[in-house]
Amino acid sequence: MARGLRDIKRQIKSVQNTRQITKAMEMVAAAKLRRAQEKATSALPYSEKLKEVVGSIAAGTNGISHPMLEKREVKKTGYLVITSDRGLAGASNSNILRKVSNFIAERHQSKDEYCLFVIGRKGRDYFRRRGLPVVEELTDLSDSPTYADIKTIANAAVHQYELGQIDELYVCYNQFVNALTQIQEVSKLLPMENIGGGNVTQYEYEPSAEGVLEVLLPKYAETLIFSAMLNAKASELGAKMTAMGAATKNASKMINELNLTYNRARQAAITQEISEIVGGANAQQ
Repeated sequence: MARGLRDIKRQIKSVQNTRQITKAMEMVAAAKLRRAQEKATSALPYSEKLKEVVGSIAAGTNGISHPMLEKREVKKTGYLVITSDRGLAGASNSNILRKVSNFIAERHQSKDEYCLFVIGRKGRDYFRRRGLPVVEELTDLSDSPTYADIKTIANAAVHQYELGQIDELYVCYNQFVNALTQIQEVSKLLPMENIGGGNVTQYEYEPSAEGVLEVLLPKYAETLIFSAMLNAKASELGAKMTAMGAATKNASKMINELNLTYNRARQAAITQEISEIVGGANAQQ
């Protein structure tokens, strides 16, 4: 029985150590989540203003044309998928990867019909194991990514569309709602068919509308990708905070159950020792 008590006590100590780790990870994720939310929110005014300018130029100029605004026959589709580099984030990665896989399976019959641009080690490893066409990858991002960090892969995806190597581009990521809720988004980024709608503001620009759009449209597409990256990072940290919080609660529950088991076993051992003492005393009488 003494050996059993030692095993239970050792298990309690082990779970207590695990609870300390999960609690610390929950607090770290909560602190990083606040910063990620602020960063995602602060990026919105820039992207919205850029959209307004581009939309006004496109809508206010007759006869303007640009490859990023025109729909064409789809021969090949690009998917830019954003996941995390590390785990311990609940079902955050598996949910978006499942949705992307189902979306691809419904729309394509062959691997030649699409290609993948992947951000995050989890997504890269998932697609590589299945032999899917990953043409660009980006891993080892910090929890506070900058535009410079994702510029290379964003530029590669947009540039392939401009060159006609892909005919449409989708961005796939977890849209942050709150720490408990993330929505899996698969949204079309290119072509920008409806960007010219809404109110038209008159701008003066040089040398021409086409020249301005030639610079602004790729920049706007890359900005939307960066905004999706910030949302995905906030979603990852929110999911991690929730997962670590649940793990901490489960550890506390397990410790209570082990303490109850330990006390019962200890009481049984004491009762047995008392019975043995009483039995020995009776035998001497």
